Amino acid sequence: MKHLVLIVHANFQSELADILRSIDVIDAFTLATVEGHGTQSEDNQFLSTRDKVVGYTPHVRVDLLLEKIHISSVLAALRESNIGLSKHGIYWITNVEEFNRL
Repeated sequence: MKHLVLIVHANFQSELADILRSIDVIDAFTLATVEGHGTQSEDNQFLSTRDKVVGYTPHVRVDLLLEKIHISSVLAALRESNIGLSKHGIYWITNVEEFNRL
């Protein structure tokens, strides 16, 4: 089992959720609002005036638990989604040592 974490600009929240719901190997995912703090690039078209003034960018974090064999197909579907995620999101994958329900 793998833990896939995505962080994307909040502008993509609705479209991203729709895409994730359409991928048949994804049973469920968790979506949370987070703030991106760091050096702001002036050429980032998704930075609003508000983002530049307050010094952080609104993002969403998506957590998914997937079988290893499904990771590449999920990432491919996101890359091919045409919602503009290219260069506006990051992800990482970690191993899950144990998974069960309480």
